[in-house]
Amino acid sequence: MPMPRQYVEHLRNGQSIDEIYLLTEKQLRANRNGDLYLLVHLKDRTGVVHGLMWNITEEMAAGFDTGDFVRIEGKVQLYQGALQTILTRIDLVDSSTVTPGDFEEDRSEAAERQLVRVNELLRDLQNDDLRELMSCFLDDEQLVSSFAKGVAGIKIHHAFRGGLLEHVATLLEAGDRIASLYPFLNRDLLLAGVFLHDLGKVREISVDGTFSYTDEGQLLGHIVLILEDLEVKVAECVERTGREFDEDLLLQLKHLIVSHHGSLETGSPRVPMTPEAIALHHLDNLDARLNETMDVINSDPNRQSVWTSYVPRLGRKFYKGRDSGDSSGASMNSGV
Repeated sequence: MPMPRQYVEHLRNGQSIDEIYLLTEKQLRANRNGDLYLLVHLKDRTGVVHGLMWNITEEMAAGFDTGDFVRIEGKVQLYQGALQTILTRIDLVDSSTVTPGDFEEDRSEAAERQLVRVNELLRDLQNDDLRELMSCFLDDEQLVSSFAKGVAGIKIHHAFRGGLLEHVATLLEAGDRIASLYPFLNRDLLLAGVFLHDLGKVREISVDGTFSYTDEGQLLGHIVLILEDLEVKVAECVERTGREFDEDLLLQLKHLIVSHHGSLETGSPRVPMTPEAIALHHLDNLDARLNETMDVINSDPNRQSVWTSYVPRLGRKFYKGRDSGDSSGASMNSGV
């Protein structure tokens, strides 16, 4: 009879552990003597626990990376109010052998509601060309299926199945609301741009097993990929309506897509140069950053502290509020 799964929320101080987790963060560091040690974040659908492994080599650490499933062995210990695992072994696991439901929340009901709302907003656009174009995309069942289970990122924001849909649905609601606050914005153009800006990620990122970039995703990226799809759907739209698509409107829509990262340094071939493009960029960045922040706060394993662990990629830790714990805790210490 198989042993019951050791979910993160069930881990207890002093417990021996032998289980598979999703590796969400990996840091290889050196102590004062130059000896290497490994810090990891291990996740399942119930939470995240920090892991620490001493006396590891670069070759050992190179055998797995963030986004991989790993089997770990070790012991759970309590350190400054938070559970952490002291690892004696960590090995890469074939993603085809794991049960996805052990690592992801069931978001199916929320996804259904979000998809309904996406259809409501886009199929009700006032501009005939944009409304018909959105229908061409939404009537593509294979595309919509991929969109509904796609991710907005591999590691950072909305990095879960259905994350792309959640991201776009949130931005559509936000775009709809700010268009009433800024009446000079072309609401229909903004909402169409919101829907399309990251849609190329359904081709850029594979969600079969662990999330990974496809060959065309690596070589072209989601901006180029959605521009390819856009040309196909515009041609389909013209065939449906029997009239040419507004050229200036299409040009502005393409501009929203290519400029939504906001700068050349962050991957946009053009900076935003229209009011709608500026609005899309800032809405996109706001939702991504807030999602990332809340993910850090909600997944922080130290429930006794009002502060999260320090997050190197963001250059800060986050205040969780006094109702989340007392002020005595601190982030996981490496012991070095």
